[in-house]
Amino acid sequence: MPGSSSVGGGGSSSAAAPDSSSLAAAGSSSAAVPGSSSVEAAGSSSAAASGRSSAAAPGRSSEAAPSRSSTTAPARDPSPSGIPVSRSPRVVDPVAVLLTAAEQLGTATRVCELAVQHAGTREQFGQPIGAFQAVKHLCAQMLVRAETARAAVYAAAVTADPVDIAAARLLADEAAERGARDCLQVHGGMGFTWECEVQLHLKRAWVRARRAGGGAASEELLAVDLLA
Repeated sequence: MPGSSSVGGGGSSSAAAPDSSSLAAAGSSSAAVPGSSSVEAAGSSSAAASGRSSAAAPGRSSEAAPSRSSTTAPARDPSPSGIPVSRSPRVVDPVAVLLTAAEQLGTATRVCELAVQHAGTREQFGQPIGAFQAVKHLCAQMLVRAETARAAVYAAAVTADPVDIAAARLLADEAAERGARDCLQVHGGMGFTWECEVQLHLKRAWVRARRAGGGAASEELLAVDLLA
């Protein structure tokens, strides 16, 4: 017992404890801490810090910032009419604007024909309503607006100039919308019914007038051309 305790206990304690704790701890501390801290840790810290600072941050700042600026503010080419696109409100296909103006011209012509036909057949107080001066004025104004828009649309189709197309679009929109409203007034309450096509022409004229290239866009294009 004393021998075993002194030998076994002392031996095990002197062999295990110094070998495992002192040697492993000292070895790990002497090998890992001095070696890795002085060489590897310093090298990794200096390389990682310098690499991140010199490669990551400057790379993001030098590559990402110009890409964002280049995508948000691209260079623009001048329009076919010679007007810079940056000064114009929107870039719209002139052919689509001209086709919309032609559709509005067709509506203006149709509602004028319907108004004149109804004014000649509808009788009130023993005579056609077309004999009254107020109805005559409405029909005459419809005809004048339709023919003015027709001349502008035909001229824009020949020249193919965006400014002429914008002017034709404005005249055609006005002729279609105001012509449909005047035709509805000539027809009276019957123009609101589904049996009459006048209310359909008015709704379609409203929808086409709000397509791209009409209204404020055409007005701003004409203003830019006048100031250029």
